This record gives sequence, C-alpha cells and structure tokens, in this order.
Amino acid sequence: MATLDPEAPLPPSITSPSLFRWILGFLLVGACWGLTTPFMRRAALNYSPPPRAALTDPRNSWLKKKVLGIWFAVIGVLSRPAYAVPLLLNVTGSVWFFVLIGKAELSLTVPITNSLAFLFTVLGEWWAEGKVIGRDTWIGMALVVGGIALCVQSKS
Repeated sequence: MATLDPEAPLPPSITSPSLFRWILGFLLVGACWGLTTPFMRRAALNYSPPPRAALTDPRNSWLKKKVLGIWFAVIGVLSRPAYAVPLLLNVTGSVWFFVLIGKAELSLTVPITNSLAFLFTVLGEWWAEGKVIGRDTWIGMALVVGGIALCVQSKS
C-alpha cells in the first residue's frame, strides 16, 4: 500500500480556495440565511388560510382536524412564492454552509456565518419591513464585525 508524503505539494484539485472565494462563500451563506428570514416572516404573517370543509366537518376527530390543519397550513404557505422563494434561498444557504464546513476550519466557519446572518437579518428587516436601524444596532453590528476580525486574526 502506498503512503502519502506529507512534504509533497498538493495537486491543484486539492488546494485550498482563494481568500476571495472564502469571503464570498461566507457572505453568500450569511446573506441566504439572514436576508431571507424577514421575507419569510412577512409572508407567513400575511397568510390567511382559505376555509377547508375537512376542518369543520363534525365527523372528523379532534386529532384528525389538528393534523389536517397543520398539513393545509404548510401546503398553503409553501405554495405561495412570497414564502417559497425565500425558503428555497435559505435552504440553498444551508447546503453552501455544509460545503464550507467540509473545507474550512469549523471554529471559523460557524461564528463567521452566524454573525453575518445576524448582520444580514438586520439589513433584511430594514429592506422587507422598513425597520429603522438604530444607533445601538449599528454599534452592535460594528462589534460583531470586530468580533469576526478577532476570530480570523486569532487563527492566522
């Protein structure tokens, strides 16, 4: 059985991505998680389910009505593009996250992506709901960016 020489250079297919690609990956995951959350919340709050005969039928048991009610609510919300498109982007961000943790250092990937998700959630609330970003929130966002920088600095 052949052994690998730890001093041998890695083939081009195994080398680490460039710094630009790492940053882009972290930003994409943070944006997919953070920006989509306010849009999904708004779509879910604006959803009013249509009346369903199965939910008011006295022949159905309490349990069956509850299960059908949950089923109709999930199908109703997912069938609306205002909810389904942000959800699809959010899940796509999760797939990218798992690709990142397979290649990047775990102790950097998790805090960076979660912190960026927080920052993008604040921006998404401003965009989707028109929320004003207050002074304290700006200070908190600056501290989060500083914390990300400290995490990266400590690993280099």
